[in-house]
Amino acid sequence: MRVTTDLAEIDLDVVHRWLSEDAYWALGRSRDLVDRAARNSMNFGALDEDGALVGYARVVTDHTTFAWLCDVYVSPDARGRGVGQALAGTVVSTLEPLNLKRILLVTADAHGLYEKFGFELYPTPERLMHRA
Repeated sequence: MRVTTDLAEIDLDVVHRWLSEDAYWALGRSRDLVDRAARNSMNFGALDEDGALVGYARVVTDHTTFAWLCDVYVSPDARGRGVGQALAGTVVSTLEPLNLKRILLVTADAHGLYEKFGFELYPTPERLMHRA
């Protein structure tokens, strides 16, 4: 398996299907929205030995102070094979040279995975706000 950041190698039809049909945070997301988000973000695709996409992650960043790791998805048939670790590791190693002040992510169930790469619970969650 290898991780690519070349959007031309990432099958957005597959990403759209995963996100819009199976990812609880993106159910019903349109193909146009997936395309626009990908074009305006850093993209990470995990490819198996045959070049098929088995995982995806997206990073929204200003490349200077902040990044948000989002839309991390591993194909159900590839789970448990290190795809999530490969994606998280590549994201972190790609962002480290930028010396960002903060990299955020939201996860419901993968805390242990991200802790391996230095992520921890936000120390002051009472300061975080959002506008839905």
